[in-house]
Amino acid sequence: MTTIAVLGNGRVGGNLATALTRAGHEVTVADRAPGATGAAARTAQIVINATPGAGSLDRLVALREELRDKILVDVSNATVNGPDGLPADLIYPGSSLAEHLQEALPETRVVKTLNTMLYTVMTAPAALTQPPTAFLSGQDPQAKQVARGLLADLGWHQEWITDLGGIETARAAEAAILFVPHVIRSSGFAPFAISIAR
Repeated sequence: MTTIAVLGNGRVGGNLATALTRAGHEVTVADRAPGATGAAARTAQIVINATPGAGSLDRLVALREELRDKILVDVSNATVNGPDGLPADLIYPGSSLAEHLQEALPETRVVKTLNTMLYTVMTAPAALTQPPTAFLSGQDPQAKQVARGLLADLGWHQEWITDLGGIETARAAEAAILFVPHVIRSSGFAPFAISIAR
């Protein structure tokens, strides 16, 4: 059992918290109450960033001390949304939210994953008609191994997980969000994921 803090209690955070609790972990979900995120992060071994990506950097930098020596699993996408609320552009073109987080939090081990799919697929990858891909980006091999374990608890087969390399590779995974509005307009909110076919 691992103690996990999920920052963000929307659809993504709630979905992950429910599934990880079901898998036997001790999970705390931080809401918007003053001090809630700091208290949750302080007591957790792993922190999952499921906050809206546009404000994630400021929120998490404010938790620098609480996140020291922790693994931060970042599942957010930092986007500028269009009038319909769907992603229209990247906030960090030529970089990524994950890279900015790692630079701002050098004593935290950041791992980027689960950001290339509709949120329902994060915890039910086998529900798709073909295997999806979960990508991992991060500097620390041990932190990525821990993230692999969490993915396994969420139903991800190891052969469905692709380690892209260092944290700089997160910019490729984050750029995949630009597919999302077009896929949704074309096919609706049916579950989907970016997948590497071999």
